[in-house]
Amino acid sequence: MSKLVKLLTEGVDCADPLSIAEYEKIGGFSALKKAVSSSPEQIIAEIKKAKLLGRGGAAYPAGSKWEHLLHITETPKYIVCNADEGEPGTFKDRLIMDKLPLKLLEGILISGVVFNAKAAYIYVRGEYRKLQKKLIAAIENIRAAGLMQIAGKDFDIHVISGAGAYVCGENSALLNSTEGKVGRPRIKPPHLAEVGLFLHPTLVNNVETFTNIPLIVNMGGEAYLQAGHPDSGGSKLICLSGHCRNRGVFEIPLGKLTLREIIYDPELGGGIASNRRLKMVHLGGMSGTIGCYNQLDTVYSYTDLRKAGLSVGSGAIIVLDESVSIIEYVKGVTEFFIHESCGKCIPCREGNRQILKILEELSDIAENQRDLLKTFAPGKKNVLHRLNRTMADASFCGLGQTASAALNSAALHFSSEFEGVIDESSRGELLVRDEDN
Repeated sequence: MSKLVKLLTEGVDCADPLSIAEYEKIGGFSALKKAVSSSPEQIIAEIKKAKLLGRGGAAYPAGSKWEHLLHITETPKYIVCNADEGEPGTFKDRLIMDKLPLKLLEGILISGVVFNAKAAYIYVRGEYRKLQKKLIAAIENIRAAGLMQIAGKDFDIHVISGAGAYVCGENSALLNSTEGKVGRPRIKPPHLAEVGLFLHPTLVNNVETFTNIPLIVNMGGEAYLQAGHPDSGGSKLICLSGHCRNRGVFEIPLGKLTLREIIYDPELGGGIASNRRLKMVHLGGMSGTIGCYNQLDTVYSYTDLRKAGLSVGSGAIIVLDESVSIIEYVKGVTEFFIHESCGKCIPCREGNRQILKILEELSDIAENQRDLLKTFAPGKKNVLHRLNRTMADASFCGLGQTASAALNSAALHFSSEFEGVIDESSRGELLVRDEDN
């Protein structure tokens, strides 16, 4: 029996993803027409019943976000789709925009109906030039078919190109960038539902989140919930990369598979590509946590992963074998955050630089003076701990608050590499050969 599902990705093999006629053959726009005959409260009730969690990384309940905006009386209201997919190891939104653009746009149109919105904006990662053109073409087809007016007489959808800044994936920085301002995060409160785009009430959701809306409207919230985990309904698009045999985007039901199955099942990851052992998995992108072999039997759901100290995040799963140095890997993660920090707040801007400096010192000693590392590492670990705590508590936005997540989890599971005490007898508890599975 297949471990994959095709809820969200139904129609992904369509010959012409821009064709209105072909999309309608698989039930396209039936949810939009159903939404027009339903009240906003009914639609939001189904989304809440479905327990749809935001698929961009924060996992905030979509139904609660929609309900909050509905109760705000100020107008006009705006819809914003966050398509600034800049998390390394994450490429699932790219699949949707490339193969399922009409399903994404249907979800946006439904939100326009629910909130009687003035307009919608899709903020697309700057590197996705071809996808921006594809979205614009899909919008033109919808407009020509007379479907745009269903969401409102003057309603329209605009495509905005990002400029390659990872921090613009943060919702308030994204809105600033959309307005033509510097892409830096805003002070909250006020929340974006109250003071968002152009200082008006705004709904901001991820590409995958919007694409789930037609599915929920058509099948109902209860059926959607049953397809997933009791705490988070439906399926999840995951992005497998790294040292696994099969790399790509896969749709799996939430709460039905373990990390071990995801990595080793022939239909999914297919195991480790080399003859080396599995060392670790980095979940949720650069801002996510690192897990070890002992955690492979954790069920892939928001609840189970959180209990294990891991995260779904953006859906990225980077598989790494024993050839990877944990210190070198975390250095690369830290360098990424240094490059992408907007520099607005000191904890993030300076904290990441200091972390990298310490990691470089540890790396140099590990290579040249391994015997000195035992006396050097404990003090540096204390400094790292204080830096991590300060960044998590005092950084202005999520970028700085989660920048050290990979380091924290790596130090927890692979402390021997930080301390220079590599006990070969204990490594078998953390590492497993591919042929053993």
